[in-house]
Amino acid sequence: MQNQAGFSLLELLLVSLLAGVLATLAVPTFSKLLLDADMVAQVNRYVHGIHLARQEAEKYGTDVVLCRSTDGRTCRHAQPWQSGFIVFVNRDRDDPPQVDAGETLLQAGPGYPGGVITANRNAFVFRPFGKRSVNGTLSFCDRRGPDAARSVIVSYTGRPRAAAAAASNQFKCPS
Repeated sequence: MQNQAGFSLLELLLVSLLAGVLATLAVPTFSKLLLDADMVAQVNRYVHGIHLARQEAEKYGTDVVLCRSTDGRTCRHAQPWQSGFIVFVNRDRDDPPQVDAGETLLQAGPGYPGGVITANRNAFVFRPFGKRSVNGTLSFCDRRGPDAARSVIVSYTGRPRAAAAAASNQFKCPS
């Protein structure tokens, strides 16, 4: 009698069962990894925008603003922060800040469709060195809730730092 090459039905069932168990364990971890990467990317976009605004305020010697924007060209103070943002030179220092003719648009940031961003400011105004900038907190939340939330805390000097949302003491993850 000749040996047949191949697998028995029992062997195939065991391998299928093992593959199913491993996939069941891996999917939530992979999902968490994707959510973490998305949130980190969004936090970094805002931190980069803040650094840019702070640097350009010194360069231009006038106010530079980071504000909410849905179209990447104008401030939309009534819209949520997750709609996107812009950074621009606010030469006329209007309040609330608006992009006017002759004011340079420096950056437009995309929206965050996977989460919610809240802030305790309508806009962040950065002033040239030696002048006090606005402080505040931007909080980032996704479907995982407050335990996975992150914040960007802006000091009076305009320097941002990222932290777990609980460290900001002002965070409220929307339900």
